[in-house]
Amino acid sequence: TDVPLIKGENVSQGRILWEKSRYWRRDQLPDYEKFKLRAGDVVLAMDRPWVPAGLKWAYIREEDPQSLLVQRVTRLRAKDGVDQTFLRYVIGSSDFEKYIIPITTGVNIPHISGKQIGSYRFSLPDLPTQRRIAGILSAYDDLIENNLRRIRILEEMAQSLYREWFVHFRIPSEVLQKAGLPPEITLVDSPLGPIPEGWEVKKLKDACRLTMGQSPKSEFYNDEGDGTPFHQGVTNFGDHFPTDRLFCTVDKRMADTGDILFSVRAPVGRINVADKRIVIGRGVSAIRDLSGHQDFLYFQLKHIFQEEDSMGNGAIFNAVTKSDMQGIDLLAPPAGVIERFEQTASPTFQSLKNLTSRNQTLRQTRDLLLPQLLSCNSSALQAGKSGEILQDSPRTI
Repeated sequence: TDVPLIKGENVSQGRILWEKSRYWRRDQLPDYEKFKLRAGDVVLAMDRPWVPAGLKWAYIREEDPQSLLVQRVTRLRAKDGVDQTFLRYVIGSSDFEKYIIPITTGVNIPHISGKQIGSYRFSLPDLPTQRRIAGILSAYDDLIENNLRRIRILEEMAQSLYREWFVHFRIPSEVLQKAGLPPEITLVDSPLGPIPEGWEVKKLKDACRLTMGQSPKSEFYNDEGDGTPFHQGVTNFGDHFPTDRLFCTVDKRMADTGDILFSVRAPVGRINVADKRIVIGRGVSAIRDLSGHQDFLYFQLKHIFQEEDSMGNGAIFNAVTKSDMQGIDLLAPPAGVIERFEQTASPTFQSLKNLTSRNQTLRQTRDLLLPQLLSCNSSALQAGKSGEILQDSPRTI
């Protein structure tokens, strides 16, 4: 019931990580009126203002809770003649990012100042044109947000099916019969607690191929696309697949297409799926089910690590070793039951992949549009006649 604080640690690329919030007493809220955030406010971390995934900036949405601004995070509100939503896209633009990165100073804690932020110069069309540009770009954000809602619903549907079958063991009798199993389930004790008689519990080392990441020297990294995509931690993890920002010119420890990417450093247990062959650094491991049941393994690991940094038994980890990973207990149902689960969940899983891929494309297109829109003739934009750029807007996709 208390008030979340917006700190640098919970400002991400375009969104607030509310789950990482610390809180302030609500009864003291009137004493901090000047630090209250409201819908539309843009916030930018001033200490460690960027990571390989991009700038640590975000904006407050209408549905977000009342929150307070903390020191070393700046708040930007538009003055007269500037549209607040347009300002949000300026701060989220690649041009602003390119401005901030080289002026960041400091060794132990890289930082920027309010004066540096305020000195950024950008093209400012008249107010109607700003609103037209913001409207076009907001349409992309609406589509992205709608897809995110669908992703969350689909993920929960598939996870619910997993829990129904493999946690509560309420499996349809026809599935059991097709798998050659008795229609009635008898539970017996196991290292995971009661499980159906005849089912097994295996160590991850016996059920999966595990590759622990190892980071090459920094001299082999680049952000120019030279070499193989490189992921060292969760910085570039996305809704389902990681976004490629860094590349590596030496192939050291690799994850293959379809491998489950598992974070082994805080936050332990965050999961993505490799959509291509990538190099993995010391903060990531790659997991491949030896029997080929990757979808089932994905949902089982999501269930075990539903709370980040905590395994299903409640143990807390800031990091896990290869030995810790190898020792994870995995439920091993009969193959027929797993295959039936994957057949049922497969359309949902494919939709997750498609929506995630679509969002990546929408984000890339949106981020490329701002400089193009700024270069358009203002009267053409107001009249809705800006040629190819408007033809690419979500209204006509």
